[in-house]
Amino acid sequence: MPAPSPAVLRAPTAYPESARPPGVQQLIRPAALLKAQALAFLMFEKPRLDAVETFLTDFGMRTVARGAERLLMRGAGGAPCIYMAQAGSRSRYLGAAFAVAGEAELALAERHAGARRLPPGAVPGGGSGVELVDPAGNLLWLVTGQQLLPPLPLRAPLHTLTNGPGLSPRVNATVRPPLEPAAIAKLGHVVLQTTAFSEMAAWYMRHLGLIPTDVQYLEDGSPNLCFFRLDLGDTPADHHSFVLAGGIEEKYEHSAYEVVDLDALGQGHNVLRANGHRHMWGIGRHVLGSQLFDYWYDPDGMEFEHYADGDVFTAAYETHYVPLDMAGIWAWGDDVPKSMGAPRNLATVFKVLGLLRSGRLSMQRLKLLGRAMSRPRPWL
Repeated sequence: MPAPSPAVLRAPTAYPESARPPGVQQLIRPAALLKAQALAFLMFEKPRLDAVETFLTDFGMRTVARGAERLLMRGAGGAPCIYMAQAGSRSRYLGAAFAVAGEAELALAERHAGARRLPPGAVPGGGSGVELVDPAGNLLWLVTGQQLLPPLPLRAPLHTLTNGPGLSPRVNATVRPPLEPAAIAKLGHVVLQTTAFSEMAAWYMRHLGLIPTDVQYLEDGSPNLCFFRLDLGDTPADHHSFVLAGGIEEKYEHSAYEVVDLDALGQGHNVLRANGHRHMWGIGRHVLGSQLFDYWYDPDGMEFEHYADGDVFTAAYETHYVPLDMAGIWAWGDDVPKSMGAPRNLATVFKVLGLLRSGRLSMQRLKLLGRAMSRPRPWL
């Protein structure tokens, strides 16, 4: 019997927009109403503020304010808040706040998008803002004038001291990272799933001036997932601050928070595990965005990611198009957990049937989604 042929390693091909394959549809960018400057903070409703505060502290955030009705958490940067939770009967994502340049941008949103002024004191750190509601019912706050806090100390990255073949910058010295929570440097991105990808993508590009960095498409050439970055001109922006994935429901997928380096991921992993928190996936390396990652569940089962070493691009970088399959998710590490896909149960069946009956999902698109996400180890 002949020996089995060895597996062939492969990575997904990324095509520049100007050279995308025939049949791959362009994700059209509408004219931007304004351009967001930063992802400021995320908003949640939580039934147990004490439990989520404990998790986020072990995750590497610091408490700014805690009352019976509201919890504010910060990272090490100057942002006065990166996580805001209000007390409520259930655990759910409410929306995201993006910083804009000033009052002129808020007035634009009021005049051309019907934005509603936020009441005084609503924005953590002061300042002012307006509220929009996206097509799926999520809040989008545009804020300006927040007062920055003094930054908290962060240790220097240890990777510059890495010894390797033919290069030994570290002599007569050790690398012993502290066993402590992985200090959060900043809020990096939020990922949403939607049943109306094209509509939601156009809405967020218009209201935030987002640039598609990597667009993932199905076998029929239709875009179904996009990593969006902020348009900061010649200033490098993270590969993505906002991600939108076409799927079978409207939901928060996860949010991600930057830490210093791989050692912070590892030691933060140890702290979270030792304190009894539930691990989801990692440590590994993503393909699109390149981040080192480690995913955890909060006390209510919502997903939170530590990441380090992500890509950055200026506005001049061309949008790329990549086939949608599991190969685009990770380069190395444990296999993608089953929890990242739709659960195979009656609830999912009823959800899909409802989408089919309403016309929001076709049988053809359902098959395309199933084929794209079905192979367990596509990079082999």
